[in-house]
Amino acid sequence: MTFDMLYSKIHRATVSDANLNYVGSITIDKELMLAAKLRVGQKVEIVNINNGERFSTYVIEGEFGKRDMCLNGAAARKAEIGDRIIVIAYASMNESEIENFKPSVVLVDEKNDIQEIRDHI
Repeated sequence: MTFDMLYSKIHRATVSDANLNYVGSITIDKELMLAAKLRVGQKVEIVNINNGERFSTYVIEGEFGKRDMCLNGAAARKAEIGDRIIVIAYASMNESEIENFKPSVVLVDEKNDIQEIRDHI
């Protein structure tokens, strides 16, 4: 049996752009991706703190250090520039994997600068 567990999250990021005329996805600064152990094309859930929207999309890599958090395509309708969001990734794990796994929790400020990286919820 496997369980869907928190793999990583970027907590309280600020939407820096919304590009409706794009194929789709969320563009995330490469430095933030590395900190959160996210991969290009990985499915993520987005939670908009400002309006309560929850939706899924996939990650594309943004420029390192630019602090991009850009919603693309249809996702651009789910948030406004300046909204605070949580980017959440899950992984399926069996019981022995769960016991040894530590998620990556990346806390950022309003400019999407990393403030802290935790290995627990």
